[in-house]
Amino acid sequence: MTSPRTRRLTSAVAVAALAATGVAFASGTSTAAKNGPTLDIQLLSFNDFHGNLEPPAGSGGRIITDHKAVTDAGGVTTAADVTVDAGGVEYLATKLAELRKGHKNSLTVAAGDIVGASPLLSAAFHDEPTIEAMNKVGLDVTSVGNHEFDEGYKELQRLDAGGCLDDGAGAANQDSCPGGKSFTGADFPFLAANVKYAGTDKTILPPYEIKNVNGAKIGFIGMTLEDTPNIVTKAGVEGLTFTDEVETANKLVPVLKKQGVNAIVVLVHEGGFPASKQNWTDPATGKTYSVNANYDYTCQKGGVLSGPIVNIAGALDPAIDMVVSGHTHAPYVCDIKDPAGQQRMVTSASSFGRLVTDTSFEYDRRTQDIVRTSVKSANVVVTRDAKAPELTKLVTDYQKLVAPIAGRVLGSITSDVGRSNTENPGSVNAGGESQLGDLIADAQLADPTVVTGGQTPQIAFMNPGGIRAPLTYKATKGEGDGVVTYEEAFTVQPFNNYLVSLTLTGAQIKSLLTQQWSGLNATAPKILQVSKGFSYTYSGTTLGAVTLNGVPLVDTQSYRVVTNNFLADGGDGFPAFTSGTGKYFGGLDIDGFANYLEDNSPYTPGPLTRITKN
Repeated sequence: MTSPRTRRLTSAVAVAALAATGVAFASGTSTAAKNGPTLDIQLLSFNDFHGNLEPPAGSGGRIITDHKAVTDAGGVTTAADVTVDAGGVEYLATKLAELRKGHKNSLTVAAGDIVGASPLLSAAFHDEPTIEAMNKVGLDVTSVGNHEFDEGYKELQRLDAGGCLDDGAGAANQDSCPGGKSFTGADFPFLAANVKYAGTDKTILPPYEIKNVNGAKIGFIGMTLEDTPNIVTKAGVEGLTFTDEVETANKLVPVLKKQGVNAIVVLVHEGGFPASKQNWTDPATGKTYSVNANYDYTCQKGGVLSGPIVNIAGALDPAIDMVVSGHTHAPYVCDIKDPAGQQRMVTSASSFGRLVTDTSFEYDRRTQDIVRTSVKSANVVVTRDAKAPELTKLVTDYQKLVAPIAGRVLGSITSDVGRSNTENPGSVNAGGESQLGDLIADAQLADPTVVTGGQTPQIAFMNPGGIRAPLTYKATKGEGDGVVTYEEAFTVQPFNNYLVSLTLTGAQIKSLLTQQWSGLNATAPKILQVSKGFSYTYSGTTLGAVTLNGVPLVDTQSYRVVTNNFLADGGDGFPAFTSGTGKYFGGLDIDGFANYLEDNSPYTPGPLTRITKN
């Protein structure tokens, strides 16, 4: 276990716009081969931890490592995934300490979403436990991600600087500095190079950090994705602007070079999509199957990477030596050519602390730069072999504090209530309707806090990205099979969003439905989950019949709907919500969900007939 690192904040510097275009970068290129005596340096990285202090359960706590042939009772042979349980901060700390052995010069960095959308153990205390844990595991620097803005940028700044919130000691099931504890903030800097106060060039947190490793100066530029305002609650980013990732990083290259920093690493919370499938050949029979890809398939074993990070990495200044990415919760280790034609390492370590990327390289003391040809990276599974005692104590202490809230029994379910066919086969239909989406939308519709002026909502809409985990029938913590606790419900909906009722016309609702596969959602459709009584059909990008209780929606008629405040502000590419009138804020979405489970226990998933794809 390493001791917490003392941070050295770097002041923001105003810089002129980068004048060069194309591949003719004014800052030049990075070292391709060594030109003098070198220093060996290790860089350990991870991303999208999301406050998973305890080992994550279900598919979110497993990594695919191999495949095997399985023959069923009818004699049919198929290929099955071989997985290993991974993640949990106690094991992450152990793995990091293990990987650092034999490396005198080692840094540990992250690419955002360290906090936010966290399980109750961290979220109940405004993610202070996760910051404390990151201090203990020896995190040196991280970029911000979109989820760092879940509770607003001022709360992010508090997590960075320290101090307690006056939150009513448990109001809304959250308690800053419980039991009189102090909170000193992060021992590592959060970097936000592309997040500025609107109308200024001032960043809300430092744009970069320079680390001196035994005389080697390495600069880290940290950013979140430019699209952050479209995927977080509007109030959390009010008064801020988010700039282009490539433009932002390239402008900072000459700033770092002016300070004698030639070795530059970008930490960016934007990612790519590795191949989801690969071919696997059964060694016993020679038969080849199409299977889910191993964690190390892309790009180490033939898998191809796609997505935003490919374009970003291909356009970053050639002086930037490496890119550590995140956001897509995907594993990959890839070389992507920079504008000068040199290979540049681009990595991502899945999510929830299940993987760590172990990168090694040589630092040329003469050129004061990274020898690009020496860079080697591999993702390493955080297996659950040994716990780090210091982190076990932290987890145990907070488990005791959260127990009265977490263990409250809400009711029971008669079977798994799923959100994806990968986790629970049969839990999602061809139209994108899920069992858990139905349950949450019904809970929102039934919540009495959104009734105002005698107007009761008729339709509820839930964004699929806000459903963070399935409800599983099998007990995970001794609560009993089928029993649903508050902690389990919170893991499904961890954002503490408010429910909002508003009025939309039939025409506006139809426009809303088409936005599921158009505009910002054209390349990656987002199918909203809907409440009972409301149904529609679609084919490709064409909306078909839309009905409420079997009656077609009338374009000119007004309907009262309910959703969360994130969608109500036009989040996830649904601006039609912002045209609603008579907005009324109710209670928290998690409270409505918990109350519904209590009132409808035992709960059995119904047929998936609300959304039909022709």
